[in-house]
Amino acid sequence: MSITESGPVHADPHRRIVVISASVGAGHDGTTRELAARLRDHGFQVDCLDLTDVFPWRLGRLLRGTYHSLLLRLPWIYDGLFAIACRFRGAGPVIRALLRPVRSRMLRALPAGAAAVVSTYPIASQLLGPLRRDGRVTVPVITYLTDFAAHPIWFSPGVDAHFVAHETGRLLALAHGAGDVRVAGRVVSQRCRPASAAAKLRARQRFGLPPDGRLALLVAGAWGVGEVAPAAAEIAATGAAIPVTVCGHNTALLRRMTRAGTGHVLGWVDDMPELLRAADVLVENGGGLTALEAMASGLPVLTYRPLPGHGKASAATMAEAGVTTLVRGPDELGRALAEAAGGERGRRSRDAGMALFATDPAIGIAGIAARGRPTLAGADARG
Repeated sequence: MSITESGPVHADPHRRIVVISASVGAGHDGTTRELAARLRDHGFQVDCLDLTDVFPWRLGRLLRGTYHSLLLRLPWIYDGLFAIACRFRGAGPVIRALLRPVRSRMLRALPAGAAAVVSTYPIASQLLGPLRRDGRVTVPVITYLTDFAAHPIWFSPGVDAHFVAHETGRLLALAHGAGDVRVAGRVVSQRCRPASAAAKLRARQRFGLPPDGRLALLVAGAWGVGEVAPAAAEIAATGAAIPVTVCGHNTALLRRMTRAGTGHVLGWVDDMPELLRAADVLVENGGGLTALEAMASGLPVLTYRPLPGHGKASAATMAEAGVTTLVRGPDELGRALAEAAGGERGRRSRDAGMALFATDPAIGIAGIAARGRPTLAGADARG
């Protein structure tokens, strides 16, 4: 089903929505911040919780560090674990069983008076679903899928509604047994919008980029993970575009790329909407927040050398939805860059990507919360 509500949802300003994310890269947190801002515009107080702070004994930080290390150093192990989680029917129940000792801490972390709880991270949904099903959380629980691909770990019995980006995600969610799945659009900064020629030139000047020539912005998330250096070299070798590589917080990658002298190299960028204005095409590997920001900015998006696990899954789903082009090897890259920046295929991809922002999921979430009934159970509950 699609969200059809429009206009602001007027709510009691003392009512509260809790949004639970996890600081595993910038994508989940960035989405959470923007979603929270829009919900506040609808008259709700919003509390943002970091799931890694809910786990005892610094286990949250350990899990985050392990995930980072797997993506950076042992991607084949992460790819295998992800495949098992997606194909093994018992993966969800096993995860929920392992998380059982954390449920009481999750319940105590929820503030009193919440009208709804929103998860933007799959493990949070696996914690909240059983609490909602057992009646220990008595307000609606909503999962907002930040991944374009609706993999099974996003879904837990007990969750009231699931908000996905596209019809392709809705069909996957239903196949995984999810109920009440809504095609709800995406949220990114409202500064992400198509740029005029003058705005593009100003953005290039700000980042020290050439005023002329086709620029391919290459991103790999806040952690700068994946086959970034080979991708930059292969973009440059096509002659179809000049790579502008964003290394994020990966200082080792920044040093390596700077020494190689391939195109233009940047570290962490605080103003991604402005950098997107400077580019002609985005090349990405994870289907994350920057890909969505590029779509909202009217840029064509290519997925190249996708990350293992969720990266490959999102790449396939986004390509099926028509919002990106999945480039399967160096032989396809030059043609794909040219078509994306100046061809009919690129125009169709841009139109499909911008259509994701025609609806605002915050409207649907606010509507569910406005119909919910606040509870005081969260602050006083004990496991």
